[in-house]
Amino acid sequence: MLPFTYVSSPGRVLFGSGRTRELAAELERLGCRRAFVVCTPDQEELALRVAAECGARAVFAEATMHTPVAVTQAALSELQAAKCDSLVAIGGGSTIGLSKALALRTDLPQVAVPTTYAGSEMTPILGETSDGRKTTLRSYKVLPEVAIYDVDLTLSLPPGLSAVSGVNAIAHAVEALYAPDTSPIISLMAEEGIAALGRALPRILTAPSEVAAREAAQYGAWLSGVCLGSVAMGLHHKICHVLGGTFDLRHAETHAVMLPHVVAYNSVAAPAAMARVANALKRTDAASGLFALNRALANPLSLAELGMPREGIAQAVEQVMKDQYSNPRPLEAAALQSMLARAWSGEAPRGE
Repeated sequence: MLPFTYVSSPGRVLFGSGRTRELAAELERLGCRRAFVVCTPDQEELALRVAAECGARAVFAEATMHTPVAVTQAALSELQAAKCDSLVAIGGGSTIGLSKALALRTDLPQVAVPTTYAGSEMTPILGETSDGRKTTLRSYKVLPEVAIYDVDLTLSLPPGLSAVSGVNAIAHAVEALYAPDTSPIISLMAEEGIAALGRALPRILTAPSEVAAREAAQYGAWLSGVCLGSVAMGLHHKICHVLGGTFDLRHAETHAVMLPHVVAYNSVAAPAAMARVANALKRTDAASGLFALNRALANPLSLAELGMPREGIAQAVEQVMKDQYSNPRPLEAAALQSMLARAWSGEAPRGE
């Protein structure tokens, strides 16, 4: 066994049906009485109900994909005007991203109530977009103090959105398996997270109201989120941030399309990690297994479907190559160009 270092991220997790009812008590435990609730426009009704139950001071329902700085500034103005003392995020990655951006600027405590499988609530990572460019930082100032996983809030998540959000979560666990700072503990969490999501997501498509399947998906997403927040991510997350920030592509869908292709790119350089991915999915090959999972879930298979122009491939490669960072296989412009071309057209992944 190689030497390793493991650091557990601080945070309190409440998991189970109906746990959102404990939000007021959690805010009180944090010494807070004037919460600022954030959500996306389509979650406003839920956010208003939860805000009334916990006595929140204000609701901001304009959280946006990729956390634009302009939206954060608008929310910050309302938060300060309402003299709020805490943040409550109800929703997926866009909402939790906005809450984190506000926490970075105010150092207010956060309670995250995730309704998708994005996993952002378990990480000290914040990605923000300004002038068409997405930047990422790590700081424990943005890590929520409390995460409440209430399966009841996921039952209405459309099956299609559940599918892409779940594969987005799988991506966190996959990259954790070959991270340079991984550990046996993280590897166990990653493999278990992939397995739980791999079992749950197909079932959610056929039985979206089945609580057991939804709980398994939340459990897998939580484990994968811990992985994301505990170790360095590699090429997959870097390239998805470039694609999302540059071409305004939908976050979870971009992760779903790219994951099999990046796994194929890294497969020769990280055989042990790929064996664990394949084992978790009960497949013989990690890349083809992930591609088959996307097919079974009716997820998008191509970047073209998401609205990326073909001429953007070269631009994306140029941006990815600007900064070298940890990845099992060195970044090679020609190979990345070929990989993105296959992902753009929806071809099956292929290592080279």
